[in-house]
Amino acid sequence: MDAEAGMRHATDQEIYEKIWSAIAERQIGPGTRLKEEQLADIFGASRARIRHVLQNLARDGLITLVPNRGAFVSKPSIEEARDVFFARRTIEERLVERLCATIDAAGIARLGEHVDQERKAHQGGDLAGAIRLSGAFHMLIAELAQSQILATLLRDLVSRTSLIMAMYQQKEIQNCGPDEHAAIVQSITARDAKAALAVMHHHLAHIENQLDLESERVLARDLEDILGL
Repeated sequence: MDAEAGMRHATDQEIYEKIWSAIAERQIGPGTRLKEEQLADIFGASRARIRHVLQNLARDGLITLVPNRGAFVSKPSIEEARDVFFARRTIEERLVERLCATIDAAGIARLGEHVDQERKAHQGGDLAGAIRLSGAFHMLIAELAQSQILATLLRDLVSRTSLIMAMYQQKEIQNCGPDEHAAIVQSITARDAKAALAVMHHHLAHIENQLDLESERVLARDLEDILGL
């Protein structure tokens, strides 16, 4: 009841962030219908406010508004998936190159601590935590590189990657462990831009190669017990 009461005072931005996080952590899969009345009940907000949040999520490409049907979590096409990884390679290689030249001891420590958290999540079998931390690692690199423009672009791409992985990742393949992130941190710590570029390229290629980008899939889930935590 306390959690529900807390959501009663959520701002539009907090509602947006809650839905964004659920998508980014793959709790809500592609094709899921987002019902205005259900979201209004979950967050204790008016349908007008929920409609505004959904419009913002649609603007950012995370959901699709279908006339006379409602809002659905977007289902990226195969070509869109390939474009997302192309864009991520371009942006993230620029970020690690920049970070190699600017990072300080505090930044190195934060990266190392984050990788340690990822290892603990993997070792403890915390899949949801591992997914959240994996995406947060890339956002931490953007934060430390101090590029607001690239960080904003990357945030959108990370959430789109979550949709892509939920839709196209081969079931028998597990998520990348923290070792590849540790290798990225090692290169940045050594301020070896050439190595950092190579390892980031390999890491993103590894993720993309885990996907089955040959056949479309249709996935859908209801919102029960996903957002109303």
